[in-house]
Amino acid sequence: MEYVGIHTQQSRNNVRSLILLCLFPCLVVGLVFLFCYLLSYLGRDEYVDVSIWQTSIEMFVQIAPYAIGGVFIWFMIAYFANTSIINKATGSYTLSRKENKRVYNLVENLCMSQGMQMPKVNIIDDDSLNAFASGINKRTYTVTLSRGIIDKLDDDELEGVIAHELSHIRNHDVRLLIISIVFVGIFAMVAEMAMRMVYYSNYSRSRNSKDNGGGVIILLIAALVAAIGYLFSSLMRFAISRKREYLADAGAAEMTKNPLALASALRKISRDPDIEAVTRDDVAQLFIEHPGKQAKGIFSGLSGLFATHPPIGKRIKVLEQF
Repeated sequence: MEYVGIHTQQSRNNVRSLILLCLFPCLVVGLVFLFCYLLSYLGRDEYVDVSIWQTSIEMFVQIAPYAIGGVFIWFMIAYFANTSIINKATGSYTLSRKENKRVYNLVENLCMSQGMQMPKVNIIDDDSLNAFASGINKRTYTVTLSRGIIDKLDDDELEGVIAHELSHIRNHDVRLLIISIVFVGIFAMVAEMAMRMVYYSNYSRSRNSKDNGGGVIILLIAALVAAIGYLFSSLMRFAISRKREYLADAGAAEMTKNPLALASALRKISRDPDIEAVTRDDVAQLFIEHPGKQAKGIFSGLSGLFATHPPIGKRIKVLEQF
Protein backbone atom coordinates (compact mmCIF):
# COMPACT_ATOMS: atom_id res chain seq x y z
CA MET A 1 0.00 0.00 0.00
CA GLU A 2 1.37 3.40 -0.96
CA TYR A 3 2.33 5.52 2.01
CA VAL A 4 0.51 8.84 2.31
CA GLY A 5 2.69 11.78 3.33
CA ILE A 6 2.65 12.76 6.99
CA HIS A 7 1.28 16.27 6.41
CA THR A 8 -1.47 14.89 4.14
CA GLN A 9 -2.46 12.29 6.72
CA GLN A 10 -2.44 14.83 9.56
CA SER A 11 -4.60 17.16 7.49
CA ARG A 12 -7.05 14.35 6.65
CA ASN A 13 -7.39 13.32 10.28
CA ASN A 14 -7.87 16.92 11.41
CA VAL A 15 -10.66 17.30 8.84
CA ARG A 16 -12.24 14.01 9.95
CA SER A 17 -12.09 15.15 13.58
CA LEU A 18 -13.86 18.38 12.61
CA ILE A 19 -16.49 16.48 10.62
CA LEU A 20 -17.12 14.18 13.60
CA LEU A 21 -17.42 17.15 15.93
CA CYS A 22 -20.01 18.69 13.57
CA LEU A 23 -21.94 15.49 12.82
CA PHE A 24 -22.33 14.44 16.43
CA PRO A 25 -24.32 17.53 17.58
CA CYS A 26 -26.46 17.14 14.45
CA LEU A 27 -27.11 13.51 15.36
CA VAL A 28 -27.99 14.49 18.94
CA VAL A 29 -30.42 17.18 17.75
CA GLY A 30 -32.03 14.78 15.27
CA LEU A 31 -32.47 12.07 17.90
CA VAL A 32 -33.92 14.48 20.46
CA PHE A 33 -36.50 15.55 17.87
CA LEU A 34 -37.21 11.90 17.03
CA PHE A 35 -37.81 11.25 20.73
CA CYS A 36 -40.22 14.22 20.90
CA TYR A 37 -42.04 13.11 17.76
CA LEU A 38 -42.50 9.51 18.96
CA LEU A 39 -43.67 10.75 22.34
CA SER A 40 -46.14 13.14 20.70
CA TYR A 41 -47.38 10.44 18.35
CA LEU A 42 -48.05 7.93 21.12
CA GLY A 43 -49.62 10.54 23.37
CA ARG A 44 -51.79 12.20 20.72
CA ASP A 45 -55.42 12.99 21.49
CA GLU A 46 -57.67 12.50 18.49
CA TYR A 47 -60.20 14.95 19.99
CA VAL A 48 -57.69 17.82 20.18
CA ASP A 49 -57.01 19.58 16.89
CA VAL A 50 -53.24 19.98 17.27
CA SER A 51 -50.83 18.46 14.76
CA ILE A 52 -48.19 16.00 15.92
CA TRP A 53 -45.49 18.16 14.31
CA GLN A 54 -46.56 21.22 16.27
CA THR A 55 -46.58 19.29 19.53
CA SER A 56 -43.20 17.76 18.69
CA ILE A 57 -41.63 21.13 17.96
CA GLU A 58 -42.96 22.65 21.19
CA MET A 59 -41.65 19.70 23.19
CA PHE A 60 -38.32 19.82 21.33
CA VAL A 61 -37.80 23.51 22.17
CA GLN A 62 -38.23 22.69 25.84
CA ILE A 63 -36.11 19.52 25.96
CA ALA A 64 -33.30 20.21 23.45
CA PRO A 65 -31.26 22.76 25.51
CA TYR A 66 -31.06 20.36 28.47
CA ALA A 67 -30.25 17.32 26.32
CA ILE A 68 -27.58 19.08 24.27
CA GLY A 69 -26.11 20.78 27.35
CA GLY A 70 -25.95 17.50 29.23
CA VAL A 71 -24.29 15.70 26.32
CA PHE A 72 -21.78 18.55 25.90
CA ILE A 73 -20.78 18.42 29.57
CA TRP A 74 -20.56 14.62 29.42
CA PHE A 75 -18.39 14.81 26.29
CA MET A 76 -15.99 17.36 27.80
CA ILE A 77 -15.53 15.32 30.97
CA ALA A 78 -14.93 12.08 29.02
CA TYR A 79 -12.66 13.82 26.48
CA PHE A 80 -10.32 15.36 29.03
CA ALA A 81 -10.47 12.41 31.44
CA ASN A 82 -9.73 9.85 28.72
CA THR A 83 -6.14 9.25 29.87
CA SER A 84 -7.12 8.23 33.40
CA ILE A 85 -10.07 6.20 32.05
CA ILE A 86 -7.80 4.27 29.66
CA ASN A 87 -5.13 3.70 32.30
CA LYS A 88 -7.73 2.35 34.71
CA ALA A 89 -9.34 0.15 32.04
CA THR A 90 -6.00 -1.40 31.01
CA GLY A 91 -4.24 -1.42 34.38
CA SER A 92 -1.31 0.49 32.87
CA TYR A 93 1.17 2.62 34.79
CA THR A 94 4.33 4.62 34.09
CA LEU A 95 7.44 2.65 33.14
CA SER A 96 10.46 4.33 34.71
CA ARG A 97 13.70 4.81 32.80
CA LYS A 98 15.60 3.00 35.57
CA GLU A 99 13.30 -0.02 35.22
CA ASN A 100 13.87 -0.42 31.48
CA LYS A 101 16.50 1.71 29.72
CA ARG A 102 16.17 -0.47 26.61
CA VAL A 103 12.60 0.69 25.93
CA TYR A 104 13.42 4.33 26.64
CA ASN A 105 16.42 4.25 24.30
CA LEU A 106 14.30 2.82 21.48
CA VAL A 107 11.56 5.43 21.97
CA GLU A 108 14.03 8.31 22.29
CA ASN A 109 16.03 7.35 19.20
CA LEU A 110 12.89 7.09 17.06
CA CYS A 111 11.52 10.41 18.34
CA MET A 112 14.85 12.16 17.73
CA SER A 113 14.99 10.80 14.16
CA GLN A 114 11.51 12.23 13.47
CA GLY A 115 11.86 15.49 15.40
CA MET A 116 9.03 14.40 17.72
CA GLN A 117 8.58 15.19 21.38
CA MET A 118 8.95 11.99 23.38
CA PRO A 119 5.62 10.67 24.67
CA LYS A 120 5.10 9.08 28.07
CA VAL A 121 5.84 5.38 28.28
CA ASN A 122 3.46 3.08 30.19
CA ILE A 123 3.45 -0.65 30.83
CA ILE A 124 0.75 -3.29 31.39
CA ASP A 125 1.75 -6.22 33.60
CA ASP A 126 0.56 -8.96 31.25
CA ASP A 127 2.56 -11.69 29.50
CA SER A 128 0.50 -11.34 26.30
CA LEU A 129 1.87 -9.27 23.43
CA ASN A 130 0.17 -5.97 22.61
CA ALA A 131 0.66 -2.21 22.58
CA PHE A 132 -1.25 0.99 21.93
CA ALA A 133 -0.89 4.77 21.71
CA SER A 134 -3.24 7.25 23.37
CA GLY A 135 -3.62 10.93 24.23
CA ILE A 136 -5.10 14.10 22.77
CA ASN A 137 -2.10 16.45 22.83
CA LYS A 138 1.66 16.53 23.45
CA ARG A 139 1.12 16.64 27.20
CA THR A 140 -0.93 13.42 27.25
CA TYR A 141 0.51 11.39 24.33
CA THR A 142 1.47 7.95 25.65
CA VAL A 143 2.86 4.72 24.23
CA THR A 144 1.79 1.72 26.30
CA LEU A 145 3.48 -1.68 26.02
CA SER A 146 2.64 -4.98 27.66
CA ARG A 147 5.27 -6.78 29.73
CA GLY A 148 5.05 -9.66 27.29
CA ILE A 149 5.80 -7.59 24.21
CA ILE A 150 8.87 -6.08 25.89
CA ASP A 151 10.23 -9.44 27.02
CA LYS A 152 9.39 -11.55 23.95
CA LEU A 153 10.40 -9.28 21.04
CA ASP A 154 13.97 -8.55 20.01
CA ASP A 155 15.17 -4.96 19.62
CA ASP A 156 14.32 -4.64 15.92
CA GLU A 157 10.82 -6.07 16.40
CA LEU A 158 10.10 -3.91 19.44
CA GLU A 159 11.41 -0.86 17.60
CA GLY A 160 8.94 -1.60 14.77
CA VAL A 161 6.02 -1.81 17.23
CA ILE A 162 7.03 1.44 18.95
CA ALA A 163 7.41 3.13 15.54
CA HIS A 164 3.89 1.97 14.64
CA GLU A 165 2.48 3.60 17.77
CA LEU A 166 4.51 6.77 17.23
CA SER A 167 3.06 6.91 13.70
CA HIS A 168 -0.45 6.91 15.19
CA ILE A 169 0.57 9.86 17.36
CA ARG A 170 2.29 11.68 14.51
CA ASN A 171 -0.70 11.14 12.19
CA HIS A 172 -3.16 12.38 14.88
CA ASP A 173 -4.92 9.01 14.70
CA VAL A 174 -5.15 8.73 18.48
CA ARG A 175 -7.02 12.01 18.93
CA LEU A 176 -9.45 11.13 16.14
CA LEU A 177 -10.08 7.69 17.60
CA ILE A 178 -10.65 9.00 21.12
CA ILE A 179 -13.23 11.50 19.82
CA SER A 180 -15.12 8.67 18.11
CA ILE A 181 -14.88 6.46 21.22
CA VAL A 182 -16.35 9.18 23.44
CA PHE A 183 -19.22 9.78 20.99
CA VAL A 184 -20.15 6.10 20.75
CA GLY A 185 -19.78 5.67 24.51
CA ILE A 186 -22.32 8.41 25.25
CA PHE A 187 -25.06 6.71 23.25
CA ALA A 188 -24.14 3.27 24.60
CA MET A 189 -24.42 4.56 28.16
CA VAL A 190 -27.77 6.29 27.55
CA ALA A 191 -29.22 3.16 25.91
CA GLU A 192 -28.00 0.96 28.78
CA MET A 193 -29.35 3.34 31.44
CA ALA A 194 -32.75 3.54 29.73
CA MET A 195 -33.03 -0.24 29.44
CA ARG A 196 -32.06 -0.71 33.10
CA MET A 197 -34.70 1.82 34.11
CA VAL A 198 -37.30 -0.02 32.00
CA TYR A 199 -36.35 -3.28 33.70
CA TYR A 200 -36.59 -1.87 37.21
CA SER A 201 -39.80 0.02 36.37
CA ASN A 202 -41.43 -3.22 35.20
CA TYR A 203 -40.18 -5.00 38.32
CA SER A 204 -41.57 -2.27 40.58
CA ARG A 205 -44.89 -2.23 38.74
CA SER A 206 -45.26 -5.99 39.24
CA ARG A 207 -44.99 -5.38 43.00
CA ASN A 208 -47.21 -2.32 43.05
CA SER A 209 -50.84 -2.04 42.06
CA LYS A 210 -50.34 1.48 40.72
CA ASP A 211 -49.91 1.66 36.96
CA ASN A 212 -46.79 3.39 35.70
CA GLY A 213 -47.07 2.14 32.13
CA GLY A 214 -46.67 5.65 30.72
CA GLY A 215 -43.24 6.00 32.32
CA VAL A 216 -42.16 2.66 30.92
CA ILE A 217 -43.24 3.71 27.43
CA ILE A 218 -41.17 6.91 27.71
CA LEU A 219 -38.15 4.90 28.82
CA LEU A 220 -38.62 2.43 25.97
CA ILE A 221 -38.73 5.29 23.49
CA ALA A 222 -35.57 6.75 25.05
CA ALA A 223 -33.84 3.36 24.81
CA LEU A 224 -34.91 2.97 21.17
CA VAL A 225 -33.66 6.44 20.24
CA ALA A 226 -30.38 5.89 22.09
CA ALA A 227 -29.91 2.55 20.31
CA ILE A 228 -30.41 4.28 16.96
CA GLY A 229 -27.86 6.88 18.03
CA TYR A 230 -25.43 4.14 19.04
CA LEU A 231 -25.80 2.47 15.64
CA PHE A 232 -25.22 5.66 13.66
CA SER A 233 -22.35 6.88 15.85
CA SER A 234 -20.77 3.43 15.48
CA LEU A 235 -21.04 3.76 11.72
CA MET A 236 -19.28 7.11 12.02
CA ARG A 237 -16.53 5.36 13.93
CA PHE A 238 -16.25 2.62 11.31
CA ALA A 239 -16.14 5.36 8.67
CA ILE A 240 -12.73 6.19 10.12
CA SER A 241 -11.04 3.87 7.68
CA ARG A 242 -9.14 0.79 8.79
CA LYS A 243 -6.43 2.17 6.51
CA ARG A 244 -5.10 3.97 9.60
CA GLU A 245 -3.50 0.68 10.67
CA TYR A 246 -1.95 0.13 7.25
CA LEU A 247 -0.72 3.73 7.25
CA ALA A 248 0.79 3.35 10.72
CA ASP A 249 2.51 0.15 9.56
CA ALA A 250 3.86 2.02 6.54
CA GLY A 251 4.93 4.91 8.77
CA ALA A 252 6.81 2.47 11.01
CA ALA A 253 8.51 0.92 8.00
CA GLU A 254 9.58 4.40 6.88
CA MET A 255 10.91 5.28 10.37
CA THR A 256 12.89 2.10 10.95
CA LYS A 257 13.75 1.19 7.33
CA ASN A 258 13.00 -2.37 8.42
CA PRO A 259 9.44 -3.47 7.48
CA LEU A 260 10.28 -7.16 7.96
CA ALA A 261 10.98 -6.56 11.65
CA LEU A 262 7.46 -5.20 12.18
CA ALA A 263 6.03 -8.06 10.12
CA SER A 264 7.84 -10.51 12.40
CA ALA A 265 6.54 -8.67 15.47
CA LEU A 266 2.95 -8.77 14.19
CA ARG A 267 3.29 -12.51 13.56
CA LYS A 268 4.31 -13.05 17.20
CA ILE A 269 1.60 -10.67 18.47
CA SER A 270 -1.09 -12.56 16.54
CA ARG A 271 -0.37 -15.70 18.58
CA ASP A 272 -1.21 -14.07 21.92
CA PRO A 273 -2.69 -10.54 21.82
CA ASP A 274 -5.27 -10.97 24.60
CA ILE A 275 -4.66 -8.60 27.51
CA GLU A 276 -6.73 -9.99 30.40
CA ALA A 277 -7.43 -6.60 31.99
CA VAL A 278 -9.06 -5.26 28.81
CA THR A 279 -12.78 -6.03 28.83
CA ARG A 280 -14.10 -2.86 27.14
CA ASP A 281 -14.33 -2.98 23.34
CA ASP A 282 -13.88 0.78 22.99
CA VAL A 283 -10.50 0.56 24.73
CA ALA A 284 -9.56 -2.66 22.91
CA GLN A 285 -9.67 -0.92 19.54
CA LEU A 286 -6.72 1.27 20.56
CA PHE A 287 -4.32 -1.69 20.51
CA ILE A 288 -2.03 -2.69 17.64
CA GLU A 289 -4.09 -5.90 17.46
CA HIS A 290 -7.61 -6.06 18.88
CA PRO A 291 -7.41 -8.16 22.08
CA GLY A 292 -10.33 -10.56 22.04
CA LYS A 293 -11.66 -13.61 20.31
CA GLN A 294 -12.28 -13.22 16.61
CA ALA A 295 -15.33 -14.61 14.85
CA LYS A 296 -14.84 -17.90 13.04
CA GLY A 297 -16.43 -19.59 10.07
CA ILE A 298 -19.49 -18.06 8.46
CA PHE A 299 -19.50 -15.18 10.95
CA SER A 300 -15.97 -14.00 10.16
CA GLY A 301 -17.04 -12.14 7.03
CA LEU A 302 -19.88 -10.39 8.84
CA SER A 303 -17.67 -9.38 11.76
CA GLY A 304 -15.16 -7.97 9.29
CA LEU A 305 -17.70 -5.36 8.27
CA PHE A 306 -17.57 -3.95 11.80
CA ALA A 307 -13.91 -4.68 12.59
CA THR A 308 -11.75 -1.86 13.88
CA HIS A 309 -8.57 -3.54 12.56
CA PRO A 310 -7.75 -5.17 9.22
CA PRO A 311 -6.73 -8.85 9.39
CA ILE A 312 -3.21 -9.06 10.78
CA GLY A 313 -2.27 -11.54 8.04
CA LYS A 314 -2.97 -8.94 5.36
CA ARG A 315 -0.91 -6.36 7.23
CA ILE A 316 2.02 -8.79 7.33
CA LYS A 317 1.76 -9.46 3.58
CA VAL A 318 1.77 -5.72 2.83
CA LEU A 319 4.88 -5.20 4.98
CA GLU A 320 6.66 -8.12 3.30
CA GLN A 321 6.09 -6.43 -0.07
CA PHE A 322 7.95 -3.23 0.88
